[in-house]
Amino acid sequence: MAGVVVSGAQVSYISQDCEEIPEFLGRKYGHMAKRLDLSFNLLRSLEGLKTFSYLEELILDNNLLGNDLLLPRLPHLHTLTLNKNQISLESLLDHLAEVVPSLQYLSLLGNVACPNELVCKEKDEDDYQRYRYFVLHKLTNLKFLDTRKVTRREREEALVRGAFMKVVKPKDAKASSEAASLSPEMNYTPLPSGSRDLTNHRGILGKCRYIYYGKHSEGNRFIRDDQL
Repeated sequence: MAGVVVSGAQVSYISQDCEEIPEFLGRKYGHMAKRLDLSFNLLRSLEGLKTFSYLEELILDNNLLGNDLLLPRLPHLHTLTLNKNQISLESLLDHLAEVVPSLQYLSLLGNVACPNELVCKEKDEDDYQRYRYFVLHKLTNLKFLDTRKVTRREREEALVRGAFMKVVKPKDAKASSEAASLSPEMNYTPLPSGSRDLTNHRGILGKCRYIYYGKHSEGNRFIRDDQL
């Protein structure tokens, strides 16, 4: 078939602009493929993987896979790369823990799921490290995540604190300011109503029941060494 490259148990179908896995791939190669490369396509669904029950390595880089990604159960799969797709994190990890129990090598670079500072300037190494702890908490058998080997210290930290390391995206500041502008009556200010008009700069005078002279204030005297 045009576009298919086969080498032993390795099958590649790269840069074919397909939005789903062609049926003929599974029919012809599903029973023998141990490594499948579907990089640089337009995949939005992985339904055609059902016949690839012996897969050990699956390469899905540079596709259009999103949060509705569903893998069939692949008990032998130990390597999965999903670089440069459109995937967020938590639902994916729970799904992977269920359907690929033998997974040891995972790469998610270039996704919203992975807060990598090389891809997003708003992220830093601390964000990335917290992401690693959270992933390792969910997928305890991983030996390699993205470009780095999993260390013993990371595994121990993930066991203790990984559940609390989910990276939460803050609310959009612009959206918050727009919401505030739509509801000006909800903006709290301690100032009297007469001083709230910024175009009308007037002083507000009033009476106070208490007068503070600072008579007993510690700030009104020096403290000698023998008083310390």
